[in-house]
Amino acid sequence: MPGYDYKFLEKPKRRFQCPLCSKAMREPVQVSTCGHRFCDTCLQEFLSEGVFKCPEDQLPLDYAKIYPDPELEQQILALAIRCIHSEEGCRWTGQMKQLQSHFSTCAFNVIPCPNRCNVKLTRRDLPEHLQHDCPKRKVKCEFCGSEFTGEAFENHQGICPQESVYCENKCGARMMRRLLAQHTMAECPKRTQPCKYCGKEFVYDTIQNHQYHCPRFPVQCPNQCGAPNIAREDLATHVKESCGSALVLCPFKEAGCKHRCPKLVIGRHLEETTKSHLTMMCNLVGRQRQEIAELRRDLEELSVSHDGVLIWKLNDYSRKLQEAKMHSNHEFFSPPFYTHRYGYKLQASAFLNGNGSGEGSHLSVYIRVLPGEYDNLLEWPFSYKVTFSILDQSDPSLSKPQHITETFNPDPNWKNFQKPSSSRSSLDESALGFGYPKFVSHEEIRKRNYIRDNAIFLKASIEIPQKIMA
Repeated sequence: MPGYDYKFLEKPKRRFQCPLCSKAMREPVQVSTCGHRFCDTCLQEFLSEGVFKCPEDQLPLDYAKIYPDPELEQQILALAIRCIHSEEGCRWTGQMKQLQSHFSTCAFNVIPCPNRCNVKLTRRDLPEHLQHDCPKRKVKCEFCGSEFTGEAFENHQGICPQESVYCENKCGARMMRRLLAQHTMAECPKRTQPCKYCGKEFVYDTIQNHQYHCPRFPVQCPNQCGAPNIAREDLATHVKESCGSALVLCPFKEAGCKHRCPKLVIGRHLEETTKSHLTMMCNLVGRQRQEIAELRRDLEELSVSHDGVLIWKLNDYSRKLQEAKMHSNHEFFSPPFYTHRYGYKLQASAFLNGNGSGEGSHLSVYIRVLPGEYDNLLEWPFSYKVTFSILDQSDPSLSKPQHITETFNPDPNWKNFQKPSSSRSSLDESALGFGYPKFVSHEEIRKRNYIRDNAIFLKASIEIPQKIMA
């Protein structure tokens, strides 16, 4: 093992320290060729790595010229140290060679129990252990007089038949433990007894009162249907599901039928009123359909943009372009949007393979006015500037995006900018909006990153005066 790591009163001088482990040398040896000294273990570990040179001056080593240095070892063993248990409270100091003899009296040194109970503890804790804790100590029972080892006595405690104990049911009786079982089973007024209906245990003198609340106590059906021995906790389920005499509502109560009759005859009621029940269900479905339509409209209005700007992403562009080429004048519609809060409702559309003069060579874009919630509050015709853009998706850190943009002012005489009829559908193909048949050519679209990840972005923005928005 490496050098000594004790708590020295003074730091050992350098000549006492092993150059390899930097501790006071244990069993020092001297290399006669160069005079350097090391712990015997430290030097052997160093040489075991195959380096046969002095660790200090790197000169070749000869095993035959390495000798123990007993004189230096005696000087090291004479160094003054503290006990290794000094942090635990031991105040002993002395020469290192006296440490082992100090351990024979040190109160903090760990020693095995002399009774061979396999416990190790400090010498100062030994008397307490021998008197109270050691499982091999000799102890005599004060009740039956028998003698036990400490370990056996711990098992004997709590079961000694001669020990005087109180009844565990707290009835106040006191007796020897050997008489306790008979008392608990047949004599104690506080003994427990199981209920013959639910099996739960109760104090002997309270079980009679329990039967008034026992969930398994047999009771009669209040509808006098004749069912025998119904458990109290099952009565509600019986009346609701099994009792033929119980009054029940018609299964079509949600549709409006108010009929109530005994469960046994509900089938006859259903047979006799099939036609009226069907009418009620049709009316209910109609009401629910109307409510669903109103909820959908409300949901659509909540999801519509209200800032006059539409950013429309057309995914799967290549497939949609092929679809447009296969079907002439195939139009794609954007989500609707509002020019501003409580403003005009608009919608953009696109012909990916062109429309009119742009068919087959251009992307065509249009905008039209849809029936909106606030049309009766607005000025007509619609007259605000509209701007279309196809957005360049190039990385702005590499090059400045070059969006293609076109702007127009609505013609007040154009029918599409008049107040729309509330009956006009948002997908009415006869109401083509105003826009650009030749907005951007297919060739131009392919020049930059207008198509990226098989998608394009179209932007429509409306220029609304600030005073109107306010």
